[in-house]
Amino acid sequence: MPAVHHKLLLEDALQDSPQTRSLLSVFEEDAGTLTDYTNQLLQSMQRVFGAQSEMGLATEQLSQQLLDYEKKNFALGKGDEEVITTLQHFAKTVGELNSIHSELANQMADSMVFPLIQFREKDLTEISTLREIFGIATDEHEAAMVKYSRLPKKKENEKLKADLVKEVAYSRRKQHQASMQYYCALNALQYRKRVAMLEPMLGYTQAQISFFKKGMELVSKKMDSFLSSVSNMTQNIQAQLDTEAEAMRLSQRELLSVEDTVYMPDKDTEPVNRTLIQKAGYLNIRNKTGLVTTAWDRLYFFTQGGNLMCQPRGAVAGGMVLDLDNSSVMAVECEDRRYCFQITSPTGKTSMILQAESKKEYEEWICTVNNISRQIYLTDNPEAVAIRLNQTAIQAVTPITSFEKRQEGSPNPDRAKPGGVQAGGGVSQKPGAAPEPEDLIAPGTPIQFDIMLPASEFQDQNRGGGRRTNPFGETDDDCSTESDDSLLQQVFAVRFLGSMAVRCGNNQEVIYEAMRQVLAARAIHNIFRTTESHLMVTSSCLRLIDPQTQVTRISFQLGEVCQFAAHQENGRLMGFVVEGRDWSDGDEEGEPSFSAFVFESNTEGEKICYTISLGKDIIEAKKDPEALAQLMKSMPLTNDGKFLLLEPETGDTANGAGQEDLESEA
Repeated sequence: MPAVHHKLLLEDALQDSPQTRSLLSVFEEDAGTLTDYTNQLLQSMQRVFGAQSEMGLATEQLSQQLLDYEKKNFALGKGDEEVITTLQHFAKTVGELNSIHSELANQMADSMVFPLIQFREKDLTEISTLREIFGIATDEHEAAMVKYSRLPKKKENEKLKADLVKEVAYSRRKQHQASMQYYCALNALQYRKRVAMLEPMLGYTQAQISFFKKGMELVSKKMDSFLSSVSNMTQNIQAQLDTEAEAMRLSQRELLSVEDTVYMPDKDTEPVNRTLIQKAGYLNIRNKTGLVTTAWDRLYFFTQGGNLMCQPRGAVAGGMVLDLDNSSVMAVECEDRRYCFQITSPTGKTSMILQAESKKEYEEWICTVNNISRQIYLTDNPEAVAIRLNQTAIQAVTPITSFEKRQEGSPNPDRAKPGGVQAGGGVSQKPGAAPEPEDLIAPGTPIQFDIMLPASEFQDQNRGGGRRTNPFGETDDDCSTESDDSLLQQVFAVRFLGSMAVRCGNNQEVIYEAMRQVLAARAIHNIFRTTESHLMVTSSCLRLIDPQTQVTRISFQLGEVCQFAAHQENGRLMGFVVEGRDWSDGDEEGEPSFSAFVFESNTEGEKICYTISLGKDIIEAKKDPEALAQLMKSMPLTNDGKFLLLEPETGDTANGAGQEDLESEA
């Protein structure tokens, strides 16, 4: 007897994908057809049992009903030829045994009618009950997900969020348990169906043989081997059912032994995969229901080649929603919902806003669409190409609002000193609206996360040929390591976070935007380790020194520093903008170029900014001897009268000289 090959996988119960639902509908259709057929078969048997005077006619009808099993279009009935053949043989036997005796009533009630009634009342009714429970659990889970999806982002209530997470987890577990019980019952029904079809007829035939003495020898010779094979068949099917039921119980126990985080949204423990070229899962899609009203629907989306597909529940296949080739994707703020992103067609005429369930799904969907839009799925090695293009997903994954822009007007009076120096030496404070990020930094500008070469190597390169612009904005003129006329010399322990080219140097907003992009890029690429260095501020230059080798990694004339500021919220972050010259176009004077450098210090960034500002004041004061003398009188000096005496830096910088590869707190 062949085993049943069609069954619902318990491992797919939790995901509840449209493919699983589609397969489930086939099993439900099969169960419905079986229920109808069982009722008809039972009616025929009851007629045989109750209508003694019309036994001949009832037996003929029963024989015909057995032959109809082959004509029934069972969705999962393929490969059941042996059962069909057996039922056909029984139909022939029933047609021959048309002589009825009144004493058959009790035997038929016990061996023919009762097993089928038990099958209908126990097994088929159980299927119907579990189907209702599964439907209720599904509706409760959908309602819980709707509540969770509406959880606000800006004014997030931790208690409300915790309650909704527990509600989603409870409803999801309840649906998971109900679905697995329902799947197990439907799988077992495929075995019980075959037993239920064969066992009543086996009992009926045996009852007929036991009561008919005349001609029994002739009948027994024909039927003994057949009945024995049918009995063995039912026993084998029952053994298969027991084995399958035990395996399903073990699988169910194992699947339910997972941690509660499996049922909780936004509790992903796996890292984000940014090189995907295929993705599938449930998303909320924003649909317009009127001129100003919208509705969110939870649908199953998946990518196929360069297309975004959508498959509603109950649908046999999915339909194309949008062509992703050359499309654009970006994170958006929409109706105070979390994890929203927008996909726009190349022409800009078609766009859709989707919402993911968790941050991991949100970032993976954005990266996947971004990879597909570049058509890298058509290349020979899509994953390698996706890794190279991963850098371009930074601005899409990190919304522009992740760092709040500086408010208009004058900043805190304590922070008025750090700033940009104009041509006249004053601090630049431009009122009005803040510039757009694209006006400050060109989109797609590469970020340098480390300073690879010391300044001496750049000097050697500059001596060998004409002037050049290095990647960090350094110029040819380097400050002397032992400047005798320097009135200021202060060392700060800092960690270099990154540098990048910027478009202007007369606005503090460019420093804040550079900080935002550098920190966002480090977070996306999991770059958290930095190397500690010493930033020396003198009255003539800035020098970044390796604490171990005392080699100057990079240096700038203080006059080249056109802008400097500390972060508004994280006081340990500071940055400055350096102006250089680019002679690549052949211009004698060179085009001005600007580079922003971002650091994290062990002390307040305001102290570094104050020291830089003091150095610039000294440079201006040197132009007027009287002003310089007046400035020296107002500043405390060292015992030898050579350097200005500043407040010592908190912490021992010497001890930090050998501690490299520290993990940044930025």
